[in-house]
Amino acid sequence: MNAEQTGLRVEEILTRLAESGDPAGRAAAEELVRALMDFYGAGLARLAALLRDADADRRAVLDDELVTGLLVLHDLHPDDVPTRVARGLAAHPEHRAELLDYDEHARSVRLRITAASGGCGCASTSTGTDGAREAIEGILAGYAPEIERVEIEEAPAAPAEPALLQIGVRPADPARAAR
Repeated sequence: MNAEQTGLRVEEILTRLAESGDPAGRAAAEELVRALMDFYGAGLARLAALLRDADADRRAVLDDELVTGLLVLHDLHPDDVPTRVARGLAAHPEHRAELLDYDEHARSVRLRITAASGGCGCASTSTGTDGAREAIEGILAGYAPEIERVEIEEAPAAPAEPALLQIGVRPADPARAAR
């Protein structure tokens, strides 16, 4: 398969759709082709830019969410799912989570929120947890789209710090003052 053959095949399919008399179907197919071309074009442009960088290495290329998405889409990514999950979480440190478990058969991961997402302390609220869940699920969709279920555990509560003892000047003792 090469670019010329693929282009001819796409044109042939679009011509068949045009001849089918279904203008909505043709419009949808053309929109699909444009969306895929935009996606692939952006991914390849990013890959080319990363590879042009003299200091580019394998990690820089595989850390890129768009390039990872292209490789995963075609089952070409060299890393396994847990590695990609860890890479995705590391690429987004504002959502501090760690991978606890990956179940290949259930297509699920279990993560632990390690600190308040975004640094605002809101991860302990239900709204904060939901927001962190949505953000993490979005990240994983790009790095490991085969994951169908994400379980998130909150980090164990830190032990309470001891109360500070207030040290101050002792009130004047009238019996001592008389001496």
